[in-house]
Amino acid sequence: MNRYRIEPGTVVSLSDRDPAATWGFDGDKGDSKDRLQHLTKELARLQELMYAQGKHRLLVVLQAMDTGGKDGTIRHVFDGVNPQGVTVASFKRPTDEELAHDYLWRVHPRVPGNGHITILNRSHYEDVLVVKVHSLVPEARWSRRFDHINDFERMLADEGTTILKFFLHISKEEQAARLQSRLDDPAKRWKFARGDLAERARWDDYVAAYEAALGRTSTPWAPWYVVPSDRKWYRNLVVGSVLVETLESLGMEYPEPEDLAGVVID
Repeated sequence: MNRYRIEPGTVVSLSDRDPAATWGFDGDKGDSKDRLQHLTKELARLQELMYAQGKHRLLVVLQAMDTGGKDGTIRHVFDGVNPQGVTVASFKRPTDEELAHDYLWRVHPRVPGNGHITILNRSHYEDVLVVKVHSLVPEARWSRRFDHINDFERMLADEGTTILKFFLHISKEEQAARLQSRLDDPAKRWKFARGDLAERARWDDYVAAYEAALGRTSTPWAPWYVVPSDRKWYRNLVVGSVLVETLESLGMEYPEPEDLAGVVID
């Protein structure tokens, strides 16, 4: 999965990355269901191990264009994990109280504690994406935030948090199909808003904003992965694989039990 990792200092061009790629599967689902089932079982096992050991923390950042599949990724990849050790935090339009503080103020309380996984469904990156595209603050202000974010994530990593960031990369054509699907399905129509079309009209601006963010903030301690996401099943396999490989690399072990000599269960 390292082919999808953005190396530090890379100049990112999303047009060079195929959102419909299915490397290793030749464009066919094949045994993807079996592989994903295996990955979700492994992720559940590793999450339980992390929770039991209580030493490591995992922060997962999910970003995407509208309809990119953040909710679906959470639903399918984390299927089976113990909710006791996993938190999903979603960041919408800032409240008045949040706007009265610095832009990281609302994010820091949501990062994971020992033994826990936190998934950010959108994140602090909105403040170098939406803010940039809509010119909500001057460029001199938002452009400094790349360094702020790198320092913030470096601090988290230095204090024991493993950070993985995923950009779910879809094509403009696939977004159109997904928006149309929402309109056509009465059970999904509630997800559609006229504002989605206004945001879609800014597609090129968002691409440029993402390219800048991915290139400026993929670091050794908090790497970005650009995940081909036109095919949902492949998106899930990539994210699940990176998560499992990363957690396995931590070398976690169950804590030693206390001395139970002489204990008898009546």
